[in-house]
Amino acid sequence: MSFLLGLTGSIGMGKSTTAKMFGDLGHPVWDADAAVHRLYARDGAAVEPVGAEFPGAVRDGAVDREALKAILAKDPAALSRLEAIVHPLVADDRRRFISQANEDNARIIVLDIPLLFETGAQDSVDGVAVVSTDAETQRSRVLARPGMTSDALDMILSRQMPDAEKRARANWVIPTDDMEGARRAVRNICTAILGRLNA
Repeated sequence: MSFLLGLTGSIGMGKSTTAKMFGDLGHPVWDADAAVHRLYARDGAAVEPVGAEFPGAVRDGAVDREALKAILAKDPAALSRLEAIVHPLVADDRRRFISQANEDNARIIVLDIPLLFETGAQDSVDGVAVVSTDAETQRSRVLARPGMTSDALDMILSRQMPDAEKRARANWVIPTDDMEGARRAVRNICTAILGRLNA
């Protein structure tokens, strides 16, 4: 029997780093963002339907993310049409990953989903861990990324549930103020889950 752990956190909280910590402990990690990249890549399952719905969004057999972003910026209703195409494909990718991990007898399967609460995905996991740090650290991390601006960050944050609400709804909180503390929290979560599975 395996435990499905949803891992989430707002932009700049250190989620990708934390996901790797679970992987380093031998637990398989499914990454929602990586799944979208696979779907958008050449021969990916999203290329044909996205190209049909959004002419000009596909170049050289792959979804051109910049072209798609420009289309979405011009048409507010386009995002929901894109999500109607992509979300079911992402869900299929996730189901296949979970099925393979179960075949491999994984005890803990980590699902790294940035918009876990926003999309209602918390209902399909056994527990949720939220990655968190203070707002100042979050902003400085994100604004250090190439091409990121304060306006762009504010727009992203407006689409994400506030960090305090995520922490309140989670089973576990992983503080990423320092990496050793995060690593310790990850180990403690895994120990708690495995203890529950072995009870």
